[in-house]
Amino acid sequence: MTSLRERIAGALTPFVDVRTPSSAADGDGSFGFDYGAVPFALQVVTLTEGLDVVSVTGVLAWDLPLDDAVRGRVAAAADALQFGSVHLIERETDADVVLRYSFPATGLDDTALTTMLLLVLDGAADARGAVAGTPDPKENS
Repeated sequence: MTSLRERIAGALTPFVDVRTPSSAADGDGSFGFDYGAVPFALQVVTLTEGLDVVSVTGVLAWDLPLDDAVRGRVAAAADALQFGSVHLIERETDADVVLRYSFPATGLDDTALTTMLLLVLDGAADARGAVAGTPDPKENS
């Protein structure tokens, strides 16, 4: 039987280059990939028998100069996001922006699982553009 983690990696392979640790001892079962210039880590956690949760974390921006304009762009990106939450991690003069999303995946077939993941990843890519202040190329089409 194929594990949920393997199913997810297979579902994402047409869209991203999946990076896995070289051995099971190297990590927590997570794997990484980039989508729309956003680096992601994905992990599957079994909360209890029959309940597997997928946790996706993406770095939308790092080392941004911290000011009210950045705070405003992050707030706007968070408001526009349908799946996940955007977190501004402030330091003295700069900040990082991270997207997090977790969802129960037990019982999802491959099509539903792929659709859910792509919705999250597309939203993150759009949020990255909004946070960085770059125009969305889809709006110019």
